[in-house]
Amino acid sequence: MPDRTTYLVLPGYQNSGPEHWQTRWETAEPESFRRVEQADWDHPDRTDWVARVDAAVAAAAAEGPVVLVAHSLGCVTAARWVATAPADRTAAVRGALLVAPADVDTAEVPELVGFRPVALEPFPFPTVVVSSTDDPWVSPARARALAAAWGSRYVEPGAYGHLNSDSGLGDWPEGRTLLAEL
Repeated sequence: MPDRTTYLVLPGYQNSGPEHWQTRWETAEPESFRRVEQADWDHPDRTDWVARVDAAVAAAAAEGPVVLVAHSLGCVTAARWVATAPADRTAAVRGALLVAPADVDTAEVPELVGFRPVALEPFPFPTVVVSSTDDPWVSPARARALAAAWGSRYVEPGAYGHLNSDSGLGDWPEGRTLLAEL
């Protein structure tokens, strides 16, 4: 089996646009970064989103190690996948970068209600949760609580909003450093 790591990119609600750091990473290294495409980015279905993550992990694991690179609702999807996937499937994952997890338990967006409650089981592999001090989708206290529940290292880079394209991160080299540390 090759030892090339596949980075599965898990965008959140409404996907990640061309200026988002996830998309930039995929564009820079298309042989290593693969987006998990969802059937409907604007009307997400938890069961479908989790199933697509599971299928993507299974396919990538046949080629080598897997690392998840999640943003927002993608973090919540990853947590639900961990809570429901068989142990042999989660064993294929070496780590996860979980950026700006959306607190769907308090979100007032009807499309996100189906993702409640956020799964709080510990991840069986190393994880890092990164959350801004002024993220409109999750409070710092809630982000720290999610990180603790998931058994994650917690990183708070400062006030950058939702750590998305509006945050002005560009290629986000700090995120790449955190990913490399996994």
